[in-house]
Formats: sequence, structure tokens, C-alpha cells
Amino acid sequence: MTDEKLYELVCSVSKEVFRKDFRHEAYFNKRLRTTGGRYMLRTHHIEVNPLVLEKHGMEELIGVIKHELCHYHLHIEGKGYKHRDADFRELLKRTNSPRFCSTLVERNRRVSRNRYTYQCAKCSLAYNRKIRLNTRKYRCGKCLGDLVLVTSKKLK
Repeated sequence: MTDEKLYELVCSVSKEVFRKDFRHEAYFNKRLRTTGGRYMLRTHHIEVNPLVLEKHGMEELIGVIKHELCHYHLHIEGKGYKHRDADFRELLKRTNSPRFCSTLVERNRRVSRNRYTYQCAKCSLAYNRKIRLNTRKYRCGKCLGDLVLVTSKKLK
């Protein structure tokens, strides 16, 4: 889909759903990574992530457009256009627009968060840490005993 087709789609969605004209620009922005789209306050333009169409299809794209048009029309009218504003939330419900878009980027999840496990020599209390400690400098918070490195995990 080209930027011109996207602009025509935004105009038609604005007319059908909001019964108002869209008088600014709408285009794809490949640099958007985690968000489906964004409304630019200063220029009133709407940018859309092309991955929305590629990964989730036309229905999701129309949902993103409706969401950004909620920001657009409320901002133009001088009403609350931010996510936390009551005007915005009410318009989302009225137009059946999504609050969030589907995930676009798969995030790498670590298997284990803790790399190092220390144990107190006196009371055997365990401490899990991401960063290595200097065992000569730090002591057990419970009994002030010496800490001993028990395990050291290497993460990818």
C-alpha cells in the first residue's frame, strides 16, 4: 500500500466513523518500532507503522487509524486528546477504536533473571544478583556474616 492509498483510507475512515474531514497528511513511517502509529501535535499529520498492515492486516490498520483520528479530532477541537483524558476514552468507546495495537516486535525474554547467587556463611540466607558483588566489601543484611558465591549463570 502506498502513502496515497493510506491517505485516502484515513480520509474515508474519518468521514464514515467521525463524520468529519481529515485535512492534513497521513503516511507510513518505517522507523516506528513498537507503536502502530502516532499523531503529530505540531503538524497534525498521522504516521502509521507499515508492519501493522504486514503482520496483522487491514482490520488492524483501520483500528490504528481510528485511534490516531481520535487524537486528531479531539486536538483540533481543543478537547482532551491524551490517553488519560476522559474525552479521549469516551471517543474511543463511541467509535469502537482500540486503545492499544497488537504487538509488532517480539521481545527476547531471558530464561533466568539472576546471574549470581550468594549465600551467607552463618545463617544460609540466599541473595540473587544480576551483577557480581565484592564479597570482601558486602556482608549479610540479616546477621552480618560473610557472603559466599554459590552459583554463577551465564546468560546468552
